[in-house]
Amino acid sequence: MRRLHGGDLGHARQAFGEPEGGWIDLSTGVNPWPWPAPPVSLDILTRLPSDAARADLVGAAKRAFGARRALPVPGAQAAIQHLPFCLPPDDVAVVSPTYNEHAPAWEAAGHRVRLVAVPEPAGILIVTNPNNPDGRCWQPEALRTIDCGLSVVDESFVDPTPELSLAGCDHIVVLRSFGKFYGLPGLRLGFALGPDTVLDRLEARLGPWSVSGPALAIGIHAYRDESWAAGMRIRLQQAAARLDEVLAARGFKPLGGTPLFRFAAGEDGVTRFAQQGLWVRRFPDMPGRIRLGLPPNEDAWARLARV
Repeated sequence: MRRLHGGDLGHARQAFGEPEGGWIDLSTGVNPWPWPAPPVSLDILTRLPSDAARADLVGAAKRAFGARRALPVPGAQAAIQHLPFCLPPDDVAVVSPTYNEHAPAWEAAGHRVRLVAVPEPAGILIVTNPNNPDGRCWQPEALRTIDCGLSVVDESFVDPTPELSLAGCDHIVVLRSFGKFYGLPGLRLGFALGPDTVLDRLEARLGPWSVSGPALAIGIHAYRDESWAAGMRIRLQQAAARLDEVLAARGFKPLGGTPLFRFAAGEDGVTRFAQQGLWVRRFPDMPGRIRLGLPPNEDAWARLARV
């Protein structure tokens, strides 16, 4: 079954038509100011991804994360989908509500899945930190000491707040996303960090050339660009604070979020934003709750002011 996600303006047009001025997509938590990726050369597109490029990307990612090992994957979603098949059936506790792909992936692999409100001992514990969609955060030390057979921590939204990361903890599987913080989700790049025994199985399951040549080439340079990352963290924090102020002034109650998105309460929120051509994330199982990404420009901020 295909589950609802943000990022598809076709859903907006189907529900509300085409507004004057077109749609602005706020339905994802993707950075609206992407890393300035250079054009990809034809040579990269016409050759299979090389071992040398993969090694360069792994080195850059390990330095950026502070990890001993980093396994490149074609987006964090690929790791979420395949990792459950790399482990024998077990008791899996998924801290919920959270990203709606986690529990179904473990169920599909034959695990016994239960939803829990807070991290607790289990055969396998699944935590998203910071959480999606509400931005709840768990301190790394608290997660590090929970008595589990294996902890899997989805850190897809951790780049703006790296102090929350468990990337250097070898007994925990950590999933990282490239596209969200660097604003290039179409590249489909992510990483799995953690114990060699688990990563070896995941690498074998994904097979050769699982990450494209363009993803390798762009990822290498992006992860080496430390000054861009430092400046972007400041910019995202400032934009998120501005968004909270705008929402509160217009009758929406900010409930949390990360520097990449905000979670809020407001009746008929999707409709109110859609009337200004702003597409936000709705949650059928959480009526009255919406999630908004950051407005990309002053036109989007002006539309927000009219909500």
